[in-house]
Amino acid sequence: EERLRGLSRTDNPYLVPLLDHVLASGGKRIRPAITLLAADFYPHQPENPITMAAAVELLHVATLIHDDTVDNSDVRRGKATVSNAWGRNVAVLFGDYVFATSATFVCDTGNVRVIRRFSETIMDLASGELIEYFSAFDAKQARELYDDRIYRKTASLFCTAAETGALLGGAPEPQTQALLAYGYNIGMAFQIMDDLLDVQGDAAELGKPVGNDLRQGVLTLPAIMLMERYPEDNPIEELFKDRGQDGQLRKVLDMINDSTILKDCYAVVRQYCETASQSLDNLPDCPARCSLLDLSGYLRERTH
Repeated sequence: EERLRGLSRTDNPYLVPLLDHVLASGGKRIRPAITLLAADFYPHQPENPITMAAAVELLHVATLIHDDTVDNSDVRRGKATVSNAWGRNVAVLFGDYVFATSATFVCDTGNVRVIRRFSETIMDLASGELIEYFSAFDAKQARELYDDRIYRKTASLFCTAAETGALLGGAPEPQTQALLAYGYNIGMAFQIMDDLLDVQGDAAELGKPVGNDLRQGVLTLPAIMLMERYPEDNPIEELFKDRGQDGQLRKVLDMINDSTILKDCYAVVRQYCETASQSLDNLPDCPARCSLLDLSGYLRERTH
């Protein structure tokens, strides 16, 4: 947190309110927490993992700034988005600034493998957004495209958080790969949970309109399951034909909530959480392992 707050102590007065706005917006800090925990299995110097954790959170913040700009989102976590408060041009440029800042943090670790992994993650994040953009309002998507997209958009950064923490914490290669697997499975579970909130939460809780993904033409797991169950009378296709119809959106949301689809989606989340926990089986028994198990347990509990 101190590393992040330190960014506001810049000699550029135009950046200060922007940095204060995005860094004070809260957030769970789950990704940097995973970096720090993944680093904590073996004796190590704490400086590099802390630097990397800050970089991971900044990369996440940068993607949110750009995502909100692309999606024309007005609100994030109950506050105005950067694009809403300062305009799209400022949001794009400021997002670039935060991306670059995160990269300088990674370079400070001096670990070429970490730097490369971080760069590949930015590619994954950007390509995931492009897949989402070009496949919007296309109801003929397979579930495989969904898995690939949410890996790129979300799970890739969880993978990087875990893998780089392990590398900077001095973990042997088998344990590094185990933590990478943990990051993948937790990241996939986390995104599906987010997708479920979008179809069953309330606007105040979400900080954005319910059904926002469908409004944007984005197919999530519950919507895909709905299409699979009604191939002949596909309600999603009707929604996408007339994008301004709130009545059709309500119908889709009601059909999802009145079926076993949510239950089936929660079962998928639980499986990812279970696999994440199992990936830690051969890691040392220590407080960091307990915390990572608690995180997967917490996600699993939210599915009941």
